[in-house]
Amino acid sequence: MRIDLHTHSTASDGTDTPAELVRNAAASGLDVVALTDHDTVAGYDQARRALPAGLTLVTGAELSCRLRLPGGSGAEGDAPDSVSLHLLAYLFDPHEPELARERELVRDDRVPRARAMVDKLRALGAPVTWEQVARIAGDGAVGRPHVAAAMVELGIVPSVSDAFTPQWLANDGRAYVEKHELDPFDAIRLVKAAGGVTVCAHPLALKRGQCVPESAIAELASAGLDGIEVDHMDHDEPTRDTLRGLAADLGLLATGSSDYHGSRKTCRLGEYTTDPEVYGEIIRRATGAFPVPGTGG
Repeated sequence: MRIDLHTHSTASDGTDTPAELVRNAAASGLDVVALTDHDTVAGYDQARRALPAGLTLVTGAELSCRLRLPGGSGAEGDAPDSVSLHLLAYLFDPHEPELARERELVRDDRVPRARAMVDKLRALGAPVTWEQVARIAGDGAVGRPHVAAAMVELGIVPSVSDAFTPQWLANDGRAYVEKHELDPFDAIRLVKAAGGVTVCAHPLALKRGQCVPESAIAELASAGLDGIEVDHMDHDEPTRDTLRGLAADLGLLATGSSDYHGSRKTCRLGEYTTDPEVYGEIIRRATGAFPVPGTGG
């Protein structure tokens, strides 16, 4: 079995519609794909209706969290007081009211945040407009990749990834703006209460900025975190070895995923995959929803 548990559609910041994504997943030889758009399950019904025979769909979301760090002041030149953390949530009840309310709060903050980033970019001499960003985002949950895509259109940067630097949109970059984010301990509690399973996404992706400390991963594991994403395009081989050892020490599941965004990033569907035994354990732990097998009808 080939299993990819981290993908994005136009419901957030991918370029494939949910229907296109599942069709492309099947064409890529995947047996299982999880749709994990940022803070939303809006694309799930469309993906389910278009699901090809032989492909199983896992409902999910990538939740935006912020982890407070002990000893950090956040002052310039000092240790940061927090770090961004993305939590992959699988097979939870999408209608559970408390988790649904928190996802909505995060989504509602995305528009004013993106507008504020546009204002910062314009102040820095980059002529991005809100109308341009909104056009690129379409009906999706607007985010930094849409702002970055606008910068690419204008020739300010050569690629979306080149916008995620301290000069522009990286965490604490010149045009970065914080948004409403969940406390990861609260997020784990909410997902568990909704019958779901949680995996920390790309925890040591150095090029994204400040990483999640190993001590914090241990605390999250004690709070009920189920796993960590090990095999990911932003983790080199030594980092994957470190994370695999950490997962073993903490009794966490180790997953692998593409973090596919369509043409917005270079990763391919199924570029990294999850072991079938790990996938089976995720299913065993989940009570909020179940994977849906495609019938082609």
